[in-house]
Amino acid sequence: MPVRVKLKIKSKLSNTEVETSALVNSGFTTDRPQLIVPRRLAIQLGLWPPPPESFMVELGTAGGPVRNYLVPNSIEVCIVEPDRSSSTITCDAIISHIEEEVLINDMLGEQLGIVLLGLASGKWRFIDDPPGKVRESYPQQLWT
Repeated sequence: MPVRVKLKIKSKLSNTEVETSALVNSGFTTDRPQLIVPRRLAIQLGLWPPPPESFMVELGTAGGPVRNYLVPNSIEVCIVEPDRSSSTITCDAIISHIEEEVLINDMLGEQLGIVLLGLASGKWRFIDDPPGKVRESYPQQLWT
């Protein structure tokens, strides 16, 4: 099972909050913290239809390039665990009409303090957790 964490996502446009699991995707690389948000979740967060400040971006994927809307600095995210939460990070939302799962990019994962311990077993910890602390992955949540 890959590493999935539970995120609290708050739209800065609508003040709507949603909790969902999100896949930590170290292969999703950019210079800014970004979260891929399936269109169904974007609707719930008040980010669809795309607001005026959004723009189209082309992303390279294993299946070839795709075009999505990017809404800059539009959401605040933090990891929620039973014993603690991470810092809250403001990031871009990339609204996908293809992806069914929320995806955390490498920059956002690092800013949230995620340390991957077991890629196949879904083991992780916060960077400031004690060295022996191991956290478990959350089940996949699809937004179809």
